[in-house]
Amino acid sequence: MKILQILPQLDVGGVETGTVDLARYLTQRGYASAVVSTGGALVGQLEAEGIPHYKLPVASKAFWVMLRASRSLRRIIAQEKIDIVHARSRVPAWVAFMATRGTDAVLITTAHGHYSRHIFSPMMGWGKFTIVPSGVIGRYMMAQFKVPRENIRLIPRSVDLARYRFRGAPPEKRKQGPLFGVIGRLSPVKGHVYFLKALALVRRASPDARAWIVGGASPGKEGYREELEVWCRRLGLGGALTFCGNREDIPDMLAELDCLVMPSVVEESFGRVIIEAQAIGVPVVASRIGGINEVIADGEDGLLVDPRDHEGLAKAMLEVSGDRSLAIRLIENGRRKVEAQYSLERMGAKTLAVYEEAFGKPRLLVIKIGALGDAVLAIPSFKAIKREFAAAHVTCLVGREAEVVLRRCPFVDELIVCDLQDKHRGARGLWRLGRCLLRRRFDSVIDFQNNKKSHLLGYLSFAAKRYGYGNGKWGFFLNRKAVDSRAPMDPVRHQFQVLKLLGIDYRGEELELWPSAEDRARARRFLEEGDWKGQPLVGLNVGASPRWRTKRWPVEHFAELCGRLEERGYAVVLTGSRADAGRAQKILKKTQATPLCAVARTSFLELAALMESMDVFVTADSAPMHAAAAMKTPFVALFGPTDPRRHVPEGVACVVLQKGCRPCYKDTCPRKRFVCMKTIGPSDVLAAVDELMNK
Repeated sequence: MKILQILPQLDVGGVETGTVDLARYLTQRGYASAVVSTGGALVGQLEAEGIPHYKLPVASKAFWVMLRASRSLRRIIAQEKIDIVHARSRVPAWVAFMATRGTDAVLITTAHGHYSRHIFSPMMGWGKFTIVPSGVIGRYMMAQFKVPRENIRLIPRSVDLARYRFRGAPPEKRKQGPLFGVIGRLSPVKGHVYFLKALALVRRASPDARAWIVGGASPGKEGYREELEVWCRRLGLGGALTFCGNREDIPDMLAELDCLVMPSVVEESFGRVIIEAQAIGVPVVASRIGGINEVIADGEDGLLVDPRDHEGLAKAMLEVSGDRSLAIRLIENGRRKVEAQYSLERMGAKTLAVYEEAFGKPRLLVIKIGALGDAVLAIPSFKAIKREFAAAHVTCLVGREAEVVLRRCPFVDELIVCDLQDKHRGARGLWRLGRCLLRRRFDSVIDFQNNKKSHLLGYLSFAAKRYGYGNGKWGFFLNRKAVDSRAPMDPVRHQFQVLKLLGIDYRGEELELWPSAEDRARARRFLEEGDWKGQPLVGLNVGASPRWRTKRWPVEHFAELCGRLEERGYAVVLTGSRADAGRAQKILKKTQATPLCAVARTSFLELAALMESMDVFVTADSAPMHAAAAMKTPFVALFGPTDPRRHVPEGVACVVLQKGCRPCYKDTCPRKRFVCMKTIGPSDVLAAVDELMNK
């Protein structure tokens, strides 16, 4: 597995240090690692470790710069055969997202802070997984940017214990007064002013107390240091305070401190410098705010005070510097916690686990939003997908009508049910559904529906790979296209033409259905109540899709067939949906036979269970025909306007009857004569039934 981290720059800072630490950890364990940034002081550390660094303009928010950078990054991904791209900031996340579309690389993001409601911020939740350093940031990302809980991975920041060596207990007597320090960028949110006020109070009780402020000004905050210098003069701290600027020797500076102070006034995402101080053995006083509460247990491994409370801050600083036993307890407990929870080894292992989960457990979305029969025909494809990608999480976007078919399918892990006639109707409904798919962060979309809406929904999911037929129905939304064959092809093999793009071949997978024990019990009760004597049973499906009038066999033919079947000694059961109830009543009035009538009395899976008792099933081109094939019930298929070569799965026990017109695929007959279905006579069907019975 090859991992590429991308961030704006590699100057001194918590994010930058964490990036270098992780790259070093990965390299030491045999993983190929690379970093992309605009450069900085830490690039030399990477190069010394033999870790490739690519310099790209990934800090600029200009769209054309981001676009060029994404193209360059895509070439790097292809050249280095990168598996994971880990983005650690907003602009790099946009660049990485654009670069990984259409590649095999998986995007991971790390949200380091409380991002503002900005156009660039939501991208920090668009990775397959979003790593957060604290529960505070995890909850923030879910609330502000709708990142699903299942996409959040909590991995606290870490410290390299080899660099931050434990110095032991503080000396009993100091040569100089206590030395306090604040380490972090110069920004009002870090609360430096309150630290200065607290230091002034501390010096009243301990006149020789000193302090360091380590860190440079944030962009746009260059005047803040001058403001702090004014506060120093006003509080009389001129000789006690040193501004140290940006430093690379943070471990050495921490080792000199008697107490690290973190007086933040806004929620911190974590506070990396806290665990660095604890690793070395420096007691910590910090604000009771944000992720700091998750790092420090007040009174056990540090002291917490309310933000902006400079008097409380001064009291805590004096307690730590004046009570050696308290300082030793905080130091020892802090070091133990760092070793147990915040070591580089622990962070690296947890991050690797996220990488392996992201790369080794792909999320696949299969779109099949058609009718019942279409869902049945998709089952062999689901079985093959699970065969090839056993670890994958397979989700199916299915229509409400066909949900019942796939609800018990063992090859589908999850269903997303859409209703294009109501909830997801129109442009607004499709957009809402697309946003739902986007939040699931699918790696690939396999479009078996292959129409305009399904192609659009696949695109709105923003999956990197989108498979389907490159037809004239908005096929440009796909980036992995199969060429449709002009020659007729059975429906199962037709779907496998798309699966070939994923390296999945057809191996004889068959149609299946899974009626429950309750479905089978209801089917048995129906036959018992109908006084079935156990003679050969023939099912007659009296209807077809309500939209396809041209598929319906005439009522008169059904009535005559019922009588002739009973004359042969066969029992007859009529099946159909609620929409077929009227046709069933007409058949019962016209026939002299006494068939059982299950029309509008069974669910789809109850019908499938009933088919287990049938010797032969007679049906038009419809969902019950596919159910019969799935239940291994021999059937007679009556075809009119559609081509059986495209709709009857190969290898099933059936007799296909088709006469009259050539397949026109029209749901109403242009001549109003319905010749194709009328031409198939009861004698033809009876002969086909006898043929299957004899077999």
